[in-house]
Amino acid sequence: MTMADDGLAARVRQRIASSSAPVTPAAIVSAVRAEPAAAVLGDTTLLRLADRVHDDLVGAGPLAPLLADPRVTDVLVNNVHVWVDRGEGLKKVAVPVGSVDDVRRLAQRLAASAGRRLDDGSPYVDARLADGTRLHAVLPPVATDGPYLSLRTFRQRPFTLDEMAGQGAVPRSVAPVLAAVVAARLAYLVVGGTGSGKTTLLNTLLGLVPGTERIVLVEDAAELHPAHPHVVGLQARTANVEGVGAVGLTDLVRQALRMRPDRLVVGECRGREVVDLLVAMNTGHEGGAGTLHANTPSDVPARLEALGLLGGLPRPALHAQVAAALQVVLHVRRANRGRALDSICLLLPEGPDRLVRAVPAWGRAGGPGPAARTLAELLGEREVAVPPILRGPWPGPVGAG
Repeated sequence: MTMADDGLAARVRQRIASSSAPVTPAAIVSAVRAEPAAAVLGDTTLLRLADRVHDDLVGAGPLAPLLADPRVTDVLVNNVHVWVDRGEGLKKVAVPVGSVDDVRRLAQRLAASAGRRLDDGSPYVDARLADGTRLHAVLPPVATDGPYLSLRTFRQRPFTLDEMAGQGAVPRSVAPVLAAVVAARLAYLVVGGTGSGKTTLLNTLLGLVPGTERIVLVEDAAELHPAHPHVVGLQARTANVEGVGAVGLTDLVRQALRMRPDRLVVGECRGREVVDLLVAMNTGHEGGAGTLHANTPSDVPARLEALGLLGGLPRPALHAQVAAALQVVLHVRRANRGRALDSICLLLPEGPDRLVRAVPAWGRAGGPGPAARTLAELLGEREVAVPPILRGPWPGPVGAG
């Protein structure tokens, strides 16, 4: 856009702001055409200008082109500085977002579009925008050098397993193992740190579920969009400004159990709902899945213990439930090459106390691990073909011990 276009866009914004008519794409195009300077604009330039005005009024403003980029997963704004993650880590980009006040107004407009309040009395917000983008914003003085905006995009079209293998996120020799886990209806958790690609991998694996099965999703924020013909979703709800109306994941898991799920999926286990999920998996609901924040697979038992305690489940009972309900842990992590599957582990009870620990079945660095034979046996017991990488020879001790 030229400086003349900037001036024209500003006049169009002012024209629409002074009108009582709804801000629709058609109204914006009409307002652009009403400007004398628009008479010399071609159709392409006119539509591009209308798109910009729309973004400035009801969209993400100068951040809109970044959010439209299919490679972008995260857009972060610190004060007036913009950082972008295109799958290769955060990089600072030169995007003119205006002044601190402009960024504040942008954050407030985005929050308002999601029906949320963001001001001095409520200086932070976590919301989902209409296109599925997740917004988190914090205003000063809580944000010491703010405002701070965090926008995470979620693409509507999930990757196929073949596409993930082509990108190197999953080794081609290991992709059949993931497909076999889904086919055998083994329960699994996708674990990793923030932004490691847990949701992306889970989306892909849910797309492998047979079309004759019903998937019920329970999420804090609707981020999963698997390519599957029979998916229903339940989303948690925060309290309104009066402090009432909240619906948590625990309640939603219980509702989901009454919806005849073939596969029950909890988008992210972060509280006492893990107890209801384990109970469900122990009462005939096989093939369930979820994500969990954990830096390494060995951290998973301790993380589940902590969440189980929130639900009143003591340590021995929690481990007994996990041993009976959950079989597989898929660990993903971020590296210089991007997000990738790092290991596959089994949750196996060991020792006199029968406490569960994560035993490697495959690792990106070392190949098949001590639990590879046990995983092969689990697949065979469920009449699923064992992938070549799990057919032996098997290293280390065999079985759960």
